[in-house]
Amino acid sequence: MAQSWRWPCLLAALLCAAAAGAAAGAQETCARAAPPRRGARVSVADFGGTGDGRTLNTAAFARAVASVERLRAPGGATLYVPPGVWLTGPFNLTSHMTLFLARGAVIRATQDTSSWPLIEPLPSYGRGRELPGPRYISLIHGNGLKDVVIAGNNGTIDGQGSVWWDMWKQGTLSYTRPHLLELRSSSDIIVSNIVFQDSPFWNIHPVYCSNVLVRNVTVLAPPDSPNTDGIDPDSSSSVCIEDCYISTGDDAIGIKSGWDQYGITYGRPSSDITIRRITGSSPFAGIAIGSETSGGVKNVLVEHLNFFGSGFGIHIKTNSGRGGFIRNVTISDVTLDDVRYGLRIAGDVGGHPDDQYNRSALPIVDSLTIKNVKGQNIKEAGLIKGIAGSAFSKICLSNVKFNGDDAPVRPWKCQAVSGGAIDVQPLPCTELTTTSGMSFCTNSL
Repeated sequence: MAQSWRWPCLLAALLCAAAAGAAAGAQETCARAAPPRRGARVSVADFGGTGDGRTLNTAAFARAVASVERLRAPGGATLYVPPGVWLTGPFNLTSHMTLFLARGAVIRATQDTSSWPLIEPLPSYGRGRELPGPRYISLIHGNGLKDVVIAGNNGTIDGQGSVWWDMWKQGTLSYTRPHLLELRSSSDIIVSNIVFQDSPFWNIHPVYCSNVLVRNVTVLAPPDSPNTDGIDPDSSSSVCIEDCYISTGDDAIGIKSGWDQYGITYGRPSSDITIRRITGSSPFAGIAIGSETSGGVKNVLVEHLNFFGSGFGIHIKTNSGRGGFIRNVTISDVTLDDVRYGLRIAGDVGGHPDDQYNRSALPIVDSLTIKNVKGQNIKEAGLIKGIAGSAFSKICLSNVKFNGDDAPVRPWKCQAVSGGAIDVQPLPCTELTTTSGMSFCTNSL
């Protein structure tokens, strides 16, 4: 008999941070429920697949997924990928399915860009993220799914992204590059024990999703690979990302929720997000919120991060014309080494999809708590720059200490911001020590 998977238990763990386990001294985790037990298993090799690294397996994956859907086995079915290198173009998943990569299994994307179909732009973006019009479908894709697991014994999903990066650098792209994994309008998702490497664009992109767990995942790309964000939850709710190593060419984790007027109209925030125990490196940010936040971002808990060799430790970014909000965010217990900016919260970051955006749509940034952050070899403490007419409010810094290497850390810069600062080094901006927001800071700790 199939074992039912109680998603409400997982959601409760996400929102309650496993308080009972913490009280008992256990490591907090969102992985409280066992993965679903599937009633059947098929192998891509059973459908004509060949893992020799040369044979194109797109049709074999499509046939295998169709078989999983037809089986209607109790609890769904597992699509097993044996050891080998399985070259393929894009393929779709189905509901009640586990895609399992054995140790030594590699799903490798074809570099023949003509075999990548185009799909419509996301409604909260209004166009491809890089170029107007449609966009290339992700290597692994799903829309409107429920109960999907992508897991393995540290198998690899390899995007072979260099051909796409070269097109971007040479200005020869016709459409926005593909992700490695995009799940849209789906729920009850687990991604675990997989290596993602060399994505053409963003790596893992759950968009308009709910109940998403990403755990024990490694994401790798060269530091000069453009826009290879690690994990980007986008207009999604009840998301947990934990115990991951991410080293890419852009933000390790970026929370998003739509772009200017399109995101405002779509109106779906990213909310109830937990991120913990993430280690890695990025020429951009370790943890980012934005800059696409037009649907709003709220109720975010980020803790126990360790980033090195990065441009920004923490980067919260938006812009005039974005609208939306960033509200009720707590980031704590962060260790940084060899990072240029320890913290940057800025209201002048990111471009616009077209010239139809509302220049009067000013974002609200309110109730952010950054605490227990330490950094060594830091070049600049950071910048907190609000927007004229929409000052950032209730910004609390507590026990935030940055040290330089051969030279002193450059001081904080602040503008259009209010809040409080307690035990901050270098000395905080006067805007954070002389405003009425100090009581918020004291109460939020």
